[in-house]
Amino acid sequence: MDFQAGILQDGSPMESLEKQLICPICLEMFSKPVVILPCQHNLCRKCANDVFQAANPYWQSRGSLISGGRFRCPSCRHEVLLDRHGVYGLQRNLLVENIIDIYKQECSSRPLKKGEHPMCKEHEDERINIYCVTCEVPTCSMCKVFGAHKDCEVAPLQTVFQGQKTELNNCISMLVAGNDRIQTIISQLEDSCQSTEENSEAAKRELCARFDALAALLEEKKSELLQRISQEQGEKTAFIQSLICQYKEQLEKSSRLVETAIQAAEETGGAAFLMNAKQLIKTIVEASKGGRLEKIQQGYESMDAFSVSLDHLTDAVRALDFDPAEEDEEYFDGEEEEVEEDTAPERTVMASQ
Repeated sequence: MDFQAGILQDGSPMESLEKQLICPICLEMFSKPVVILPCQHNLCRKCANDVFQAANPYWQSRGSLISGGRFRCPSCRHEVLLDRHGVYGLQRNLLVENIIDIYKQECSSRPLKKGEHPMCKEHEDERINIYCVTCEVPTCSMCKVFGAHKDCEVAPLQTVFQGQKTELNNCISMLVAGNDRIQTIISQLEDSCQSTEENSEAAKRELCARFDALAALLEEKKSELLQRISQEQGEKTAFIQSLICQYKEQLEKSSRLVETAIQAAEETGGAAFLMNAKQLIKTIVEASKGGRLEKIQQGYESMDAFSVSLDHLTDAVRALDFDPAEEDEEYFDGEEEEVEEDTAPERTVMASQ
């Protein structure tokens, strides 16, 4: 039996009750039995089964060996998990079924009044009770016999109503199933986005760790080379300072000898002068011959031997890029070993200097 909402006046308590008894799938009043979802929303068992079958196409029957399935509530999108019994494992809402029975009895006891059923615009006293299949519009019997639809193909209104209602329900089931698939894709994309962020952070940490290790290695190498330059500097400056001290001692001896010679030259007595002059001249001659000290070679103060070329390392750093191929990583590791081997002879030469 088809119960029309127009039987009751707008805003009446019974009309508000009717709205609460409408299934969100078929948009009709709940049909027995009514099942309660875990989210406390209600569905016709048939509608719930249609949605469940659309979301789980491989689930066959209550006797199936498949463990169960899932679908989303069309009212709140809450995910409903079902066991191997499927929709038949849901609890019936007997309270809602009893309310529907009482509501239908109340509606059936009310007589239909004129104007409560859609009337034909061409024939005001005729109710719309048939459907014109040719024009795809509902109409009345008079329009079929004498009116605009006399040459058209018609069908019972209730038959077309049930057919289109079923088609609409199937469309709703397809939409619900499509929404579930879209929601699944959205969840997968969200998981991919989260995984991308986590993997990116891990890649950043690894990259920073490698660059920090490289920076530490460069700092260690710089300290080592600076220490070698400082050592060479200390040795050379110590040698030069020792020469300076030797030359200062020689200068001091020579200055005292000059003073002694000047005093001897001022002597007026011949005998007194001759007593010391011969030995003094001999001392001056010996001092001038044997007083030559060691000298440093030209360019001794140069530190050019400690020059380091970093052009090849600069080019290698500029050429750094992401390459996940394992063979490229092995090649790069080999290149680092070759660089270390190339720098070893240079250290040997500098140490010998």
